[in-house]
Amino acid sequence: MTQESRRELPVRSLGGLDVRAPGLGCMGMSEFYDPASQDDAESIRVIHRFLDEGGDLLDTADMYGSGRNEVLVGRAIADRRDRVVLATKFGNVRGPNGEFLGVRGDAAYVKEACEASLKRLGVDHIDLYYQHRVDTKVPIEETVGAMADLVREGKVRHLGLSEASTETIKRAAAVHPIAALQTEYSLWSREPEVEILPTVRALGIGFVAYSPLGRGFLTGQFKSPENFPADDYRRNSPRFQGENFRKNLDLVKAVEELAAAKGCTPSRLALAWVLAQGVDVVPIPGTKRMRYLEENLGAVEVGLSDEELRKIDELLPAGAAAGDRYHAQAMQAVNK
Repeated sequence: MTQESRRELPVRSLGGLDVRAPGLGCMGMSEFYDPASQDDAESIRVIHRFLDEGGDLLDTADMYGSGRNEVLVGRAIADRRDRVVLATKFGNVRGPNGEFLGVRGDAAYVKEACEASLKRLGVDHIDLYYQHRVDTKVPIEETVGAMADLVREGKVRHLGLSEASTETIKRAAAVHPIAALQTEYSLWSREPEVEILPTVRALGIGFVAYSPLGRGFLTGQFKSPENFPADDYRRNSPRFQGENFRKNLDLVKAVEELAAAKGCTPSRLALAWVLAQGVDVVPIPGTKRMRYLEENLGAVEVGLSDEELRKIDELLPAGAAAGDRYHAQAMQAVNK
């Protein structure tokens, strides 16, 4: 693909860090969603196509695949690092067999985790370094203070938080500028609108929306829990189980009807809605398949009028989704 044929992806600022929207979430390339279908060679082709199409923000984390995802991303960008805004995260600790061992945010761990990520990624700096989950046993001032040291050392360019509460965000920003707050946000996860979005906007912090397609549910491709492979993470999510699944199908039907009226696919409508929530909002839909990448990037061509946005709000209001977005234990680690 030539430079001239690239898509015109909008440039958005994450607290002073310019990126193109949407970004690309890389998690599913190594774990959680249909693990049996993972294909590193195809994932690298997807990353390359994303960059060739004009995208630049790649999102990974040290816990995805217990480090394998960072290695994969590092391989993909080895000969094109200057075209990438590279984001990764630390904080969720995993054992040698992939078991979850809790959250750490102490200063020593921050620096240890960063060194390990730099090595796996094969780079000398990380553009956006997030605390993946807040360690409630460690003052956020200590965690962000250690992250700020990494900036001064040139190993990290910008700092981010993920699933942090408004109070934590304010305290963190008092220690060092925070470029981005990442949390789940979509037509069926609109909780950030109440406090998080107003807070980050008041502080000049950008907002990165993960799972902007409702973990794939809003694409309309899943009609039954049996559509998910036996080892797919979503089988354990309350929103994909029993009566919750059946109720949430009604939301998908509304998205499908709105998309049909607009002349686009449900996934493009759902992503276009996130993109329309502000010039400081950057969704990072994830995929490991080329056809879904092209589908997602096409959302930038779907413009929504004020009347269409009003109708979407009417049919899919905040709080409409049935069930929590994570299982009970994982819910205890969000908005901290």
